[in-house]
Amino acid sequence: MTATAIEWTDTTWNPVTGCDRVAAGCDNCYALALARRLKAMGVEKYQNDGNPITSGPGFGVTIHPPALTLPMKWRKPRMVFVNSMSDLFHPKVPVSFVRDVFDVIRETPQHTYQILTKRARRMARLSGRLDWPDNIWMGTSVENVASTSRIDDLRTVPTRVRFLSCEPLLEALPDLDLDGIGWVIVGGESGPRARRIDSNWVLDIRDQSVVAGVPFFFKQWGGLTPKQHGRLLEGRTWDEYPGSHRGHPEAAQCR
Repeated sequence: MTATAIEWTDTTWNPVTGCDRVAAGCDNCYALALARRLKAMGVEKYQNDGNPITSGPGFGVTIHPPALTLPMKWRKPRMVFVNSMSDLFHPKVPVSFVRDVFDVIRETPQHTYQILTKRARRMARLSGRLDWPDNIWMGTSVENVASTSRIDDLRTVPTRVRFLSCEPLLEALPDLDLDGIGWVIVGGESGPRARRIDSNWVLDIRDQSVVAGVPFFFKQWGGLTPKQHGRLLEGRTWDEYPGSHRGHPEAAQCR
């Protein structure tokens, strides 16, 4: 188990580490930078280097079978973000290992597992070959208009909750098709090369979500650090979740 500062989850679980930059949202990947530091510190899981062009030191895609049993030791129900340091549907992750991960998820129904991918096309292609547990929330990243096609792939997946992570939000996303989508997260980029986020982009997605009846979560404005500019949107936080999770009633609330 790894404690996390990610506002919309409780715990991260990394049975896979490493990835390759594949889209505009990956340009300033926090996980890539963190893997480099972890490799230098001698952390065992981050000693496999990736392609120097698309990946980097300590960020080669690596599966970790010993990590599969970790969630079975957690008795208290948790919201678990799967592979914060990788992408479960990366082409270098064998289908057999994806099935192993799904088996653990199925065997620990007390937890809710959030899986986020930029490889929505592979996810859709593998969907029929996987036995989807009821306690998965499956999401895809949608950082710009060019990536909105991932939403159609997400809609094909037989999962209880489908969600969008519009982070880092790089441009306006008008006319989002939220049919079949159960949650929308929006956030600005952070780090020394953080790209700007426009409040009008955020407000428009918030308004689209409200009209569609989809819970909306605003994670951060971003900046040099994730918390530099806070997470207030029009004077309040938006912490909506699907259903009754995180203490919210069926009609999730904002503060």
